[in-house]
Amino acid sequence: MATLVNFLFPPPPSLYVWAMSVIGLVSLAFCGFSEIKGNHLQYSKFWNLNSQVSVDKQIKLSSKTGMLLLYTPAFLAGVASFWVFPHDSLRFQLVSFALILHFFKRNFEVLFVHKYSGNMILDSAITISLSYFVSTVTMIYAQHLTQGFPEPPIDLKYPGIVLFLIGISGNFYHHYLLSKLRGKGEKEYKIPKGGLFGLVICPHYLLEIIQFIGVSLVSQTLYAFSFTIGTIFYLTGRSIATKRWYLSKFEDFPKDVKTLIPFVF
Repeated sequence: MATLVNFLFPPPPSLYVWAMSVIGLVSLAFCGFSEIKGNHLQYSKFWNLNSQVSVDKQIKLSSKTGMLLLYTPAFLAGVASFWVFPHDSLRFQLVSFALILHFFKRNFEVLFVHKYSGNMILDSAITISLSYFVSTVTMIYAQHLTQGFPEPPIDLKYPGIVLFLIGISGNFYHHYLLSKLRGKGEKEYKIPKGGLFGLVICPHYLLEIIQFIGVSLVSQTLYAFSFTIGTIFYLTGRSIATKRWYLSKFEDFPKDVKTLIPFVF
């Protein structure tokens, strides 16, 4: 515990932030384990492989519209933070800007990079959008509550900026590579190639983890670290499910490609 004091701001006097730190970690970890078990979120390309739920009577959105619904409220929350808390610290501004850039990138990819082959259920889109919005607002609010607190003895915001930039740029690059797998009018899936895809099946998830580790180092709040740990659990589960899916779809899938961490896992 004494070691954590060197890296984190003192926990804020907020029952809400404490509760959300626990809820966020547990819910994301649960989603990760659910992915491993085959219970996929309903925007996944393979969620319906084992689903017994009929979606015929549910409202469907185009994938592009659904994805924009996922990310836009959280993006707007980040933008609004500069208006709601205009005089907060440089660290606060860096955290808010990182979240804005994260969701701006996602919307940019939705509009100009990703290619789609299905639909999204409206109920699922609203639920996921709300979770992104709440987690973004909570991270910003938790950072605001550190105003006036003594800085952690070890300042990690500059290494955090470096990791964030590596993660977000690498994640974008690998999303671009995935988009180039399909030609115009093609909808079938192919084995990803290029970049780090020769080492791991989900380098975009690995780099998103690095990105959020960067955000938590910039923030140095309990909530940011708990959210990042939950994200690691979730994206690890997604990676395991994704590799299992590729192995089931392609007999020639290279067996030496790792799941998430090159040469290790």
